[in-house]
Amino acid sequence: MRIEQGQVAVITGAAGGIGRGLAEEGGARGLRLVLTDVDGQRLSALTEQLQGLGVTVVSQVADVSDAAQVDALRDLAVERFGGVDLLFNNAGVLQTGFSWEIGADRWQRLLDINLGGVINGIRSFIPLLLGQQRPAQVVNTASLAGLVCSPMLGPYTVSKQAVVALSETLHYELAVLQAQVSVAVLCPGPVASDIMNSNQAAGAATGPLDVLLDSSIRQGMEPRELAREVFAGIEVGRFWLLPHKNFKPALERRLTSILDETNPVFQMADA
Repeated sequence: MRIEQGQVAVITGAAGGIGRGLAEEGGARGLRLVLTDVDGQRLSALTEQLQGLGVTVVSQVADVSDAAQVDALRDLAVERFGGVDLLFNNAGVLQTGFSWEIGADRWQRLLDINLGGVINGIRSFIPLLLGQQRPAQVVNTASLAGLVCSPMLGPYTVSKQAVVALSETLHYELAVLQAQVSVAVLCPGPVASDIMNSNQAAGAATGPLDVLLDSSIRQGMEPRELAREVFAGIEVGRFWLLPHKNFKPALERRLTSILDETNPVFQMADA
């Protein structure tokens, strides 16, 4: 799909990290933006920043785990801009800990946001995109955790692998319909953000792994750099958006283990 000025992009989880990078890069490319996040203060600040740069943007606080709030976001996009060209189902949180020690409420909350948010975006926006009868693009943010598994990240890994499966299923369904709507799944490694704050907000105790993971994330790829790779992938019609190529050997080891029916062995990511 060709990215052109004046197209409308809806971005969830827009106030920080990947979402903010997508918003800033989209605005620089002349897209009209519909932004949402649960953090109203940061969302408002980003909206004002972009408007100050001449970007056409409207924002609305929303919890993507709530289907009605996602519907309201869709309705806002239609009301203000007449339709949607790009949908970025990006909102997400992260939790750490042994799988059996994470409480049921924390498990459910993460699944509601990371997976439920994507489900709600698809359910709400796909009929609109199909009905427009013009090219449109959906990008679902998963993670390298959607392709490989690590200890202490059970809920996050489960949610992201489900997002990958849902995205691939949606790709096949759109192909069956010969639709002009395309889907891509974004599976990045560390991207500079404060996503680990969501772990603390959920009541998780901070341990050595959390400190190490937080440091790795904060020193990760710059969100704007990632956004440029995402837009480049959209324009060439790529389904798999894998900006961190150094993780491919880990994926290859996992696939080989599956095909050879050998027991998995965890290894740290290749440098």
